[in-house]
Amino acid sequence: MKPVFRLLAITLPLVGIGLAFLALVVANRPLPGRVEIAERALPVRIIRAADTGLPVRVRAYGLVRPGRVFEAIAQVGGRAEWVDPELKEGAILPAGREFLRLSPADHLLAIAQAEANIRASRAKLKELDVSEENQKAALELERRLLEIRAQDLERAERLVERGAASPSALDAARAVWLAQRQKVLNLENGLALLPTQRQVVVEQIAVYEASLGTARLNLQRTQLSLPFAARVAKVAVEMGQFVPQGRVVAAFDGVGEAEVEARISLPDMFALIQPAADDPVAGSLDPVLLEERLKKQRIDAEIRLDLGDHPVIWEGRVERLGDSIDQKTGTLGLIVQIDDAYTSALPGARPPLTRGMFVEVRLTGPRNAGFVVPRAALRDGQLMIADDEDRLRLISARAVRFQDDVVLLSADDLTPGMRIVVSDVSPRTPGLLLAPRRDEALEQALAAEAADRMETNP
Repeated sequence: MKPVFRLLAITLPLVGIGLAFLALVVANRPLPGRVEIAERALPVRIIRAADTGLPVRVRAYGLVRPGRVFEAIAQVGGRAEWVDPELKEGAILPAGREFLRLSPADHLLAIAQAEANIRASRAKLKELDVSEENQKAALELERRLLEIRAQDLERAERLVERGAASPSALDAARAVWLAQRQKVLNLENGLALLPTQRQVVVEQIAVYEASLGTARLNLQRTQLSLPFAARVAKVAVEMGQFVPQGRVVAAFDGVGEAEVEARISLPDMFALIQPAADDPVAGSLDPVLLEERLKKQRIDAEIRLDLGDHPVIWEGRVERLGDSIDQKTGTLGLIVQIDDAYTSALPGARPPLTRGMFVEVRLTGPRNAGFVVPRAALRDGQLMIADDEDRLRLISARAVRFQDDVVLLSADDLTPGMRIVVSDVSPRTPGLLLAPRRDEALEQALAAEAADRMETNP
């Protein structure tokens, strides 16, 4: 037998036996069991809805500037005779401290001249008084002599009428009487002018006294002092230098209080003051109306300076509105004043608020009613809710105000205790089975956000 036939005779029976065994196994194998598919719950984080409301909080930024600024301007000219050695930029000087003294020589001469003029004018008054007494005495004598000359004239007239005297004698007597009458009139006119002359001298004395007062005031102006405690910001005078009138010799920043002009948007401004619909302030940009409403509203202010590892915080108060609206950003300035800008300073830990510091201003206004939820929980005006059967449900919610990472929802759209899903669910299929887990840490954070005052580090 050939090898090929012998190989086929051996392998074919073996293949047949194998196929028969395989058919037997397949025919006797049990049918596959049916596996029931169970619904899997999606783990999610939830929070309980609480009608806590949310105070209006606005964050703004600005530069610190002193609340009071003093520019020392020389009201009189003169040589700088003395300059305070402590008058250096950055030094803090107390209130009433004299820091500059100008030469008083010119003003002392002006005082002496004015006093001399006053003494001369008063002497002139005494002279007029004596002259008046003398002229009155002389007038009395001249009047008596006039009476005698009048009698002589009458006698001469009678003699002429009887023919006992010539007309020339009458003319001579009349001439003597007229001459005496002229003397009396001159004395009377002189006495009539004395009150006017005295008034002229009195007014001249008033002019000299005004000059004396000006000279004494200018003498006081040679000494420059601080009206309040301040930090030296600029020095523009040296010892021996001539200082012309009107020059700024030094500039000072008050250390009593500081101000920050925080720039906030108009929507934030109206949110802080919360005008009613019928209030004339609503929608108005009248600074007078806005400032009046601002003063009526209680707004807390907090100034924060970031030092890297921890912020330094000052309490402030809203003082007034800025003078204009920024044309580029559309923001309005709000002036916040800090009373303890320097007094609360601690070396190495708490610096004073000085000019030019960039700080954050946190403003807290009145509370709005509603429910506070994370901003990410509201999408396209819808909120995910876990119902009583732990099924996902979508409800519509109206946002009253977005603030930082939270949103305030209208109180008409939610009920207290409703379970709000805060996890990211995708896809957001209504009816989806949930495995809710309460996020107490997030609830505490939302409660802190809804508090009237934020928790701050000292």
